[in-house]
Amino acid sequence: MNQVPLTAAGAERLRVELTRLKKKERPRIIEAIAVAREHGDLKENAEYHAAREQQSFVEGRIKELEYVLSHAQVIDVTTVNANGRVVFGATLDLLDGASEKEVTYQIVGEAEADISKNLISVTSPIARALIGREEGDEVVVDAPGGQREYEILEVRYI
Repeated sequence: MNQVPLTAAGAERLRVELTRLKKKERPRIIEAIAVAREHGDLKENAEYHAAREQQSFVEGRIKELEYVLSHAQVIDVTTVNANGRVVFGATLDLLDGASEKEVTYQIVGEAEADISKNLISVTSPIARALIGREEGDEVVVDAPGGQREYEILEVRYI
């Protein structure tokens, strides 16, 4: 059985999403299918096919979330004290060497990664390059777009 690493906050976000899908989305889609069936011929009923497609997507996401949560290894990063080292769950302030801009990332499990929220997967090239490093270190990351340089400004466990 493969364990899925998650931060405590990430596990909670996934639980909330699972509850929403089961209690709100699933019943809404079931109702939409019932209404579409009342319109008659299902072969040419676009509403029916759209609702079935939504149902398929939602049921797939529910199964995925149930799997992740049942195999989760929840790590509470607030209890981690790695003495300034970058570890799973750490929040990092980095200085991008190319743009001279500060960026903040948190290293999380694959299931909770979302670059739009600055949550990067522990398996991403940047996270792999940063794990084990500490504040003040300069790191060269072999990213798909080429090499990037970062300086670790601060490591927090929040």
